[in-house]
Amino acid sequence: MKKFIFLLSSVLIFGMVSSFIFTYEVKEEVKASSGTDKKPVQVKELDVVGSFTEFKKMMKSIEDDRGHRMYMETTEELASADEGSAKGMDYSTTNVQVNGVDEADRIKTDGQFIYQIKQNKLVISDVHPAEEMEVVLETTYEDDFYPTELYVDEEQLVVIGSSPFHDLPKAKRAISYDSFYGHSSLKVLVYDLKERHNLELVREVEVEGHYISSRKIGNSLYLVSNKYIDLYRLFNEEETVEEETLMPAFRDSVLGEDTEHIDWNEIQYFPEIDEPNYLIIAGIDLGDLSKPASVSTYLGASQSIYASTDHLYVTKTGYDNDRGESEKIETPDFSTSIYKFKLENGSTTLLAEGEVEGQILNQFSMDEHDGHFRIATTTGQMWREDNVSKNHLFILDENLQKTGEIRDIAPNERIFSVRFMGDRGYMVTFKQVDPLFVFDLKDPSNPVILGKLKIPGYSDYLHPYDENHIIGFGKDAVGATKGDFAYYQGMKMALFDITDVNNPKEKFVEIIGDRGTDSEMLYNHKALLFSKEKDIISFPVNLFELPEGTENREGDAYGEFSFQGAYVYGLDLEEGFTLKKKITHITNEDKVKMGHYPDYEKAVQRIMYIGDTLYTLSNQKIEAHDINSFTKKGELVLP
Repeated sequence: MKKFIFLLSSVLIFGMVSSFIFTYEVKEEVKASSGTDKKPVQVKELDVVGSFTEFKKMMKSIEDDRGHRMYMETTEELASADEGSAKGMDYSTTNVQVNGVDEADRIKTDGQFIYQIKQNKLVISDVHPAEEMEVVLETTYEDDFYPTELYVDEEQLVVIGSSPFHDLPKAKRAISYDSFYGHSSLKVLVYDLKERHNLELVREVEVEGHYISSRKIGNSLYLVSNKYIDLYRLFNEEETVEEETLMPAFRDSVLGEDTEHIDWNEIQYFPEIDEPNYLIIAGIDLGDLSKPASVSTYLGASQSIYASTDHLYVTKTGYDNDRGESEKIETPDFSTSIYKFKLENGSTTLLAEGEVEGQILNQFSMDEHDGHFRIATTTGQMWREDNVSKNHLFILDENLQKTGEIRDIAPNERIFSVRFMGDRGYMVTFKQVDPLFVFDLKDPSNPVILGKLKIPGYSDYLHPYDENHIIGFGKDAVGATKGDFAYYQGMKMALFDITDVNNPKEKFVEIIGDRGTDSEMLYNHKALLFSKEKDIISFPVNLFELPEGTENREGDAYGEFSFQGAYVYGLDLEEGFTLKKKITHITNEDKVKMGHYPDYEKAVQRIMYIGDTLYTLSNQKIEAHDINSFTKKGELVLP
C-alpha cells in the first residue's frame, strides 16, 4: 500500500513477557463433520482471567516489563468489484478482497440510491435517473457520534462510527469523575430502509474500544475493536479505580439502556500477553434483530484482520526476542501471532492459534484457500547491515501449523504488495527496482517460485484482470546516482502478463504525472472501480506535474498541483491502456484560488456506475456522465 514512514508510539511497542507463557486446553472439534478425510479443526479453549486480583497481577507484570523493553527504530509500515442488481439495473459495489465478504466504506450504492458519510452527516441521494437526482435525506449526528463507514443491502443500512463511551447511559449519569470517565467506543446504528426519507433506527450496539475493522457476510456483521487499559490510572495510588471501569463494556438496545460488563470469568487471555489491551470481537445477526449481539473479549490486541466466508483471522505483531538473542541481532525482529475464529450467524468461536516470523504488510498479505492459510511477511530492516530485510511466504494448515514455506525472498528489500489468486501467489518487493514474484501454491507442502520480473518502480496494489493477467498500481521510480535507493516518480499502472508463469512480462505501462502525484487507491483498495465487462478502470488522482523546462536529473524534483479528479481508463490486451476521460469537480476559478493542494470538499473520492451511468462523488456534489460517451447527464450539489 502507500509507502510511508511512521514512528510507533509506546502503546504499540511490543515486548515478549516471559513470565506469562500460559497453557491452554485443546478440545475436540465441535463443528459438524464435512465427510472428508481432512485433519479436524480443533477448538482452542483459553484460560480466563478469573478475578480482578489476577487481572492486576497480569497488568503489573506488563508494567514492570516496560522498563526493560527496547524501543523500535523508525520503521516503514509496510479486488474485484462484484456486481449487484436492483430493479433490474446492474451497478458497481465496493472493491473487496474476497467475493462474498463485504467491507465497509464511506460511500455505497444499492443501484438506486447513493449513501454517503460526509463529515458528521449521513446523506442519501436518489440518483437514478441521473437527470432527476435529488437528496432524500440529510441527517446530522450529534452527541459526539462520528460516523466513518457504512454497509447497505436491500433492507438495511448500517452506519459505523466512534463515540465516547460512558459506563452509564446519558439519562442516568451522575456528575462525578467516575461516571463521566469516558473511553472511545465503536458504535453501530442499524436502520430499516423502508422509507429512505425517514429512516427508522431499529438497532444500536456500542462496544468499548478503538475500531479496527469489520466485515459483513450475508446477514452477519462482525466488528473488531481494541480497548487500551490505562495502567497509569490502574496503579496510581492517589486514585481509587472502580473494578467495573476496567472491565470491557458494551450496550445493546435489545438488552435495554444498561451497560453490560464482561465479567473476569468471561475474559480470556492468549498464551502470551505483552501489551495492556483488550481485543473485542462483536457479532450481530442482522437477520434476527431480536437476538443479542455476541461479544467475545481477549487480553491482547489486534492490528490487521482477514476474513473468508467461514473464518476470521486476527493478527498481532510483536517482538521476536528469541530470534534476536539466538542470532545476536542488535535490533529485535518481529513475529506475527495469528488467531483463527469460526464465523456463524453473528457468533465467533476461537479455533486455532499460530505464529510466523516477521510482520505483515496489510490484509492482502493473508489468504485462505482450500483449507490452508497463506501469509507473507518481512523480517529485518532494509537499511541495517546486521539484520537485513528478507521476505517469506508461509502456508499453514487448518490448525495454523506450518505445512510449507519459502524463506529469504529478495534480501535487502521489503514487501510492497501481495495478492493471492487460487493456486497462485504474487509478491512485489522493492528498494531500487520492482521484482514481481510468481508463486505456485498448488502443493501446500511445497510452494515454489515459478518466475520473477525486475522493472523500475513498484506496485502498492495488485488487482486481478483475468487468470493470465494482473494489474499493478503504484509509483514509477528512478535509482539515485549516489546511494542504494530510488526516488519515486509519478503514479504507475502496469499490466503484467503471466501466461508464461516462468517468464512474467510487463506488457503495458501507463505513467500518470510526476513526483508528488498520488491516489487514495494506492493505500485503500476501496477507491478503485474496476469492471472488465464494462471496460472501466477508474480511480481518483491528485496530479502533480513538473513545470515545462524543469530539470530533474536526480529524480528528486516535485511537480506542482495541476488536477484532482477521476481518471477513467479502458484496457485492451492488444492495445493497452486508453485514457477515456478525466472528470473533476474543481472549476478553473477554484483552481486559481487553490494553494499547493486541492480543496478537500471538491476532491473526487469515489467513482461508481449504475447501468450505463458513471457517477463521481465528492463532499460537494455528485456528477453523472454517460459511461460510453461521457456526456454529462446531470449533477447534484449536496447540502
